[in-house]
Amino acid sequence: MKRNIFIVALEDKQKAMLETLRQSKELEIHGLLTVDTAVEAKQFSFNEVLEAAREQLASFPGTVDAIIAQWDFPTSVLVPILCKEYGIPSPSVTSVLKCEHKLWSRIEQQKVIPEVVPRFCGVDPFAESPFDQVTLNYPFWIKPVKAFSSHLGFKIENFEQFEAAIEEIRENINQLGDPFNEALEYADTPEEIKQLGGNACIAEEIISGVQGAPEGTMFQGEFNVHGIISQPKSKLTETLFDRLEYPSNLPEHVHHKMIEASRKFLEHIGYNNGCFNAEFMWNEAEDKLWLVEFNTRISQSHSEIFVMVDGMSNHEVAVDIALGNRPSLLNRQGVAPVAAKCFIPYEHKDGIVRKIPSDVEINEIKSLYPHTEVKIDVETGQRLSDLMHQDNFCYRLGTLYLAADNHDQIEEQFEYCLKALKFDIEHVDE
Repeated sequence: MKRNIFIVALEDKQKAMLETLRQSKELEIHGLLTVDTAVEAKQFSFNEVLEAAREQLASFPGTVDAIIAQWDFPTSVLVPILCKEYGIPSPSVTSVLKCEHKLWSRIEQQKVIPEVVPRFCGVDPFAESPFDQVTLNYPFWIKPVKAFSSHLGFKIENFEQFEAAIEEIRENINQLGDPFNEALEYADTPEEIKQLGGNACIAEEIISGVQGAPEGTMFQGEFNVHGIISQPKSKLTETLFDRLEYPSNLPEHVHHKMIEASRKFLEHIGYNNGCFNAEFMWNEAEDKLWLVEFNTRISQSHSEIFVMVDGMSNHEVAVDIALGNRPSLLNRQGVAPVAAKCFIPYEHKDGIVRKIPSDVEINEIKSLYPHTEVKIDVETGQRLSDLMHQDNFCYRLGTLYLAADNHDQIEEQFEYCLKALKFDIEHVDE
């Protein structure tokens, strides 16, 4: 009898990747909720989404053997709640929220890995004088304790910028803050976190460097890293980071520091029987490592490049844990030694898409660079400001998946593709 695996917000494009799993012929893969419901809803209630997932699972005629998270909030918190109800191995909700809540996570990180934690402070944007709570010097970042990517994240260099940021945050923070407050009710939260709640912000000192991201698992108390992703600083655009590369080409001593910091923190918060990926930033000039954040799941953003290099999707380890098996991943059995997920950036102001790359342009790239995939995320007539989950400083028009023999070749291919893919965007006033 096949085991039934439910993946929240499963996309059609991922089904082929899931065929790379060792037990794929013994598994029946099901989507749980839709991308529209679990990922792209502009307004939602956490409890209502949770109830919709419960109803879908309850109406399923077979067994529910695994429930897998691959997206950020609300999925990251929904899954441990559902797993507990079905007796499926999963981290505790409290340990998950100690990662998901940016301020709570920083407080816990400071206790065990202070050497990689930037200075920070909590800020209530609805206080009468929010700036009075800031303990940092200019410049600093301010962002919600829960947000999509860099949405509502602002670099603050003076008081006027702070006031403008607070005004915009007040208008929009409840989009995620309200449902995040609902999720916090499922955890044992300290008084400091309860008082600020989900509609709060964190201010942090500015850090710089090259990003690296270990991805791994904690299974029955055993910590393991199955891959490290790097995010080189862009040499092609003004965008800070425009691609993910696997495997990382950062120095080995940096890899060791990232791995050890991840292990210490996850053990400290009691995170167990789950997947994670941790984002770090390494300042090469100072040989200084900073921790950005922890994510309590495999990253679906990494799946394609794991398949290209290792021959297997990182969904494998998530399924292993849910089924009670020690997680492991194939190593270097893919089509190329190095792979990258590259974002097609548009750094100008808002606009309307008038032309996207043609099939001829895309096919020419594929014929020149085998194993390349091109995904265009915009359509003609679409306004860029209507796109979901975009950074404040740059729009993403699409994604390139590239394979090569080394990292230099990845950069060469990326530069060629950006020039070869023609977009026409008509600027509009914001």
